[in-house]
Amino acid sequence: MTTAPARFTGPAPLTVITHSALLTGRLLRNLRRMPTFLVIGLVQPVIWLLLFGQLFRSVVNLPGFTPTDGGFLQFLTPGVVMMTALLASAWAGTTYLQDIDRGVMDRMLTSLASRAAMVIATMAYQAIQTLIQSMIIVAIALVSGAHFPGGVAGVAVTLFTAVLLTLIFSALSDAVALLTRQQATLIAIAQFTTLPLMFLSSAVMDLGLAPAWVGHVADYNPMEWAVTAAREAMLAHTNWSTVWVHLGLLAATALVMGLVSTRAFRTYRTAA
Repeated sequence: MTTAPARFTGPAPLTVITHSALLTGRLLRNLRRMPTFLVIGLVQPVIWLLLFGQLFRSVVNLPGFTPTDGGFLQFLTPGVVMMTALLASAWAGTTYLQDIDRGVMDRMLTSLASRAAMVIATMAYQAIQTLIQSMIIVAIALVSGAHFPGGVAGVAVTLFTAVLLTLIFSALSDAVALLTRQQATLIAIAQFTTLPLMFLSSAVMDLGLAPAWVGHVADYNPMEWAVTAAREAMLAHTNWSTVWVHLGLLAATALVMGLVSTRAFRTYRTAA
């Protein structure tokens, strides 16, 4: 009597979780040794928050600007949080490029490390950085006089939204890095996408004061979805249906981009 050969069904879920935790820990140890990158990533957002928060604080009095309970600083803070998440995650692919250049990626591929865990770890690492930076930005805003009537729940939704936005663009950045293997290409694409996405949203200005076409484009912009969800959650009378719809859009996009990043990783393995 012969038995059928065993079929390979991939790594067990527990193995993927364990490997993801170990690989994420590896990246976090690098961050602990060189926290400069975390601090540098906060310089521009803090400038935006403090400088623009004071420079344009009277803009809330313009006709067409949506009234807020806490002035322009309350309006600006969710936008700055999402800008930080976007700008940081756009460079996430550099982690893969460094591993490729140093030969670490090839050694990983010849090891028993879960391939899915290698993708998950980079995204988790970037999400943790975003979470830390976002909490610091919210704290600075509070110290500067911002008030968030949505309370702890509103802040929690803002942090969660920033993480979802990070997952979307870190996955995209990872895919670009794996497919092109070129630092210059990654830089060009990051610069080409981040600024338009930022300014075609209500991150720093109410879309009621923008041309109508900007509002139409913003309807399809993940950056705008994130800003809208966070800003709505921080209001005194939150429209939770609006928040959940935009969070759902972000979660679905993050899932799609995660699959794209996984396919890009498979393409890299085939070509390696």
